[in-house]
Amino acid sequence: MKSMEEAKRKYDEIPIPSELSKRVGKEIEKANMKRKKILVFRRRVQKGTAAAAAVVVLFTAALNTNTAFAETAGQLPVIGPVARVLTFRSYQTEEEDLKISVEIPTIEMISEDMNGLEQSVNEEILALCEQYAQAAKTRAEEYRQAFLDTGGTEEEWAAHNIEIKVWYEVKSQTDEYLSLAIMGTENWSSAYSETKYYNFDLKEGKLVTLQDILGDEYQQIANESIQNQMKENSEIYWDDFEGIQEDTPFYLNESGNPVIVFEKYEIAPGSEGQQEFEIKR
Repeated sequence: MKSMEEAKRKYDEIPIPSELSKRVGKEIEKANMKRKKILVFRRRVQKGTAAAAAVVVLFTAALNTNTAFAETAGQLPVIGPVARVLTFRSYQTEEEDLKISVEIPTIEMISEDMNGLEQSVNEEILALCEQYAQAAKTRAEEYRQAFLDTGGTEEEWAAHNIEIKVWYEVKSQTDEYLSLAIMGTENWSSAYSETKYYNFDLKEGKLVTLQDILGDEYQQIANESIQNQMKENSEIYWDDFEGIQEDTPFYLNESGNPVIVFEKYEIAPGSEGQQEFEIKR
């Protein structure tokens, strides 16, 4: 017995190499993370039916909302790469009768094939939203000062109910594409409204262009489609449509078709608002 106790004592006194300790710690951490993901997945699946078809329905319904639902691609390989859009930052302020509402999204790609694309886009979106909000605030403050300098009163200014809004909208989301719009508006001036679209190919892990969707003849295809649609309402459009450009904004609808967007005054009077044309493939 003493020999066994002596052997155990010597064993316990053997120092553990620091490299081994670190490696064991990392493996434990990885195992814990994997266990947490599995538990989260199981809890969510248990809320629905156990049938595989029901899981797909749950997935599709959740992905078509702005709130998030996504799991690792490895858990549901039949779905393929998926993404979710969350509100990264949201705030409202009001000062000197100026209301500012900002809602900034962040995109999470549940795939290792995106090569950091979501990070660069998220940084761009964050900068875009904050810059627009700040620039709009400066414009409104300058407008307020000019209004007061030319005889306007504080009460009259307050009646303008100036509002600045920055927000986002998921235009479509399927197992193949994610299309997102970032928008900024100022209710006192339509001249400064701004919309930027981000269209992701979730399978290829990249932002897509009109050429990617329609092919090398995308300009001709789009122009012919737009002109045919304009003829149906020829009384509202101007006659100087010169065709789309490489950077003409568009988003993808649920059918995967590009919808080309023209802002106010581009091809029709401002009273007609923003004009959209679906290019069917």
